[in-house]
Amino acid sequence: MNVPNQNDSVKAWKETLILPTYPALAPDPNPMFYEHRNIQGAKGNIYPVPMTDQLSNDRVDRPYQAIYLENEFIQLIMLPEIGGRIFAGLDKTNNYDFFYRHRVIKPALIGVYGPWISGGVEFNWPQHHRPTTFSPVDSTIESHVDGSVTVWLSEHDPFNRTKGMVGVCLYPGKAIVETKVRLFNRTSVPHTFLWWENVGVHINEKYQVIFPPDVHWAVFHTKAIVTPFPMAKGIFNNGIDFGEGTDVSWYVNAPQPTSFFAGDSKYEFFGGYDHSREAGVVHVANRHISPGKKFFTWGNGTFGNSWQDNQMNNAGE
Repeated sequence: MNVPNQNDSVKAWKETLILPTYPALAPDPNPMFYEHRNIQGAKGNIYPVPMTDQLSNDRVDRPYQAIYLENEFIQLIMLPEIGGRIFAGLDKTNNYDFFYRHRVIKPALIGVYGPWISGGVEFNWPQHHRPTTFSPVDSTIESHVDGSVTVWLSEHDPFNRTKGMVGVCLYPGKAIVETKVRLFNRTSVPHTFLWWENVGVHINEKYQVIFPPDVHWAVFHTKAIVTPFPMAKGIFNNGIDFGEGTDVSWYVNAPQPTSFFAGDSKYEFFGGYDHSREAGVVHVANRHISPGKKFFTWGNGTFGNSWQDNQMNNAGE
């Protein structure tokens, strides 16, 4: 492990973090093949990984080996024991959590292998929500001559024997988080994959999603349903009727869970802004490599509220 000089403006260190946790119970030891199981439109095979389909209702305080990465403006916390996700991202200048920070680890059975949690930043490959999203990953800290520091999180895909790495990097004097992706095919045959980063944010009635100005339409999964954006019209996914025009860039205007995939854009950014906090987050990527821009919501309604309860404790977590 190459740890930077702690006198530099960018610092990284490992520290035990105690978090209230509802543990996943032991997986079923019997092999499950699930040849016809569907997970988010993909074939849901999991062998040789065991299936976890039971969660505990008993809350315990559990220690996690967290990795902290910090500069003058930003503090990040990563949890290698839970998929290597970014657990928290804090803007030190205004005490704003620009990534959603849970106060409790309470998984739901959404993942390919079972447990999944929301919030923070989930790094997903080679399909949809990463099968190993709740599994431990390897980690190391690397310092660079320009003063930047990268936390590398790495794992091997048990299905195709491929390897995936993401490096989370901070630079001196910059209020940006850089992620560097390295994927390796360790086999003699080609394999398909996708890569996407699932970012959770704190929402309220004043939260607005920002797509580039040349995005005039959006689609649902598989591009089966199209609607104008941001003024959605007519029937969209789940039978949502946006009538003659509803500004769906505002979180409060989607009553049920749905996804909006941005149409073609020549711009390389999108993000979200909390007008009540006067703060937000922007994602920037090379549009020739990573063109996708997506907004998902659980919905501002009974169903969305129930899923929020599923992921927290009804006590502000």
